[in-house]
Amino acid sequence: MAPESTRSSAELEESANATLSEPAERVVVSYPSDLSDWGRFQVEKPSFRAFLRKTRDAAEEGDIWEEFVGVGCCGNTLDVPLRVEAVEGGERVGDDTEIDYEVREACGIQGSWRVQSKGGPSQG
Repeated sequence: MAPESTRSSAELEESANATLSEPAERVVVSYPSDLSDWGRFQVEKPSFRAFLRKTRDAAEEGDIWEEFVGVGCCGNTLDVPLRVEAVEGGERVGDDTEIDYEVREACGIQGSWRVQSKGGPSQG
């Protein structure tokens, strides 16, 4: 392969496209520490990880994904801001991309979850 400085623009574009088409091996996503136990249970389920793989084409460190988590008995919804903390491998989210979670600082998440969580969406 030619050094980048001597490669044509077509070769550089082909190389960039090849990198983008590579699926990431692992994506680390964080949720806020004030997400309730119920909310954590929802986002950490295998089915939610599968949902992220199906609905996200790419991941880049720092991306914020506002994700709908569920509807409570009172009809209230909970949207959780997930932040991409790290991407290992390619930039595309694929069927085999491992999704792992971390907990980050609280963000004052609210959602009126009186039924699923004690006193609302926040722990405590």
